[in-house]
Amino acid sequence: MRNPLIIGTVLATILIFFLNSMMNSALSAETNTVSSTVIQSTPSTANAPSVVVNNSDVCKSAASASIQNNVLGLATGVTIRDENCERIKLSRQLYAFGMKVAAVSLLTQDYRVFDAMWSAGTYPPINGKIGEEAKNEWLINKHLIPEGSFLLDEKEIFIEKEKTVRDLNDFEKFVIMGMAMYIGIPILF
Repeated sequence: MRNPLIIGTVLATILIFFLNSMMNSALSAETNTVSSTVIQSTPSTANAPSVVVNNSDVCKSAASASIQNNVLGLATGVTIRDENCERIKLSRQLYAFGMKVAAVSLLTQDYRVFDAMWSAGTYPPINGKIGEEAKNEWLINKHLIPEGSFLLDEKEIFIEKEKTVRDLNDFEKFVIMGMAMYIGIPILF
């Protein structure tokens, strides 16, 4: 006869396997869930208009934007004018026509060009005058100098330098006071 211990172990294993499979099927039947998604409206889409500026000879750039929810949507597009680009193109055309002083005069309406020419000692033309005559005319008519130029801001530059010196003195006092406190010497300013 076979060993009763082996036969009992095999039968017990079969019984456990059978009961386990029955319990799993019963539990899975109880936890069966059904999920469904109901779409009541389509998702909102925000489409910005495309603003195309194809020509390379146009001094404009484009921008567009849009926003939308499920009830209302807004979209817009604009072109932005680049005045500096226009100034350069106009100046280039004046120079091509042989009007060099007019081309330079047009460019000096930008304060950066004005300041660069003034710093170099080639004073921007004004009222048909060039060179030292133009310099004297500019100094007489300061209201015609482009806004943002350092010639209009000389007073502000001097005040900023003075403020920087004062700030350095305050910083030096702060350092000396900090060192004195670190050492333990009381100092009154």
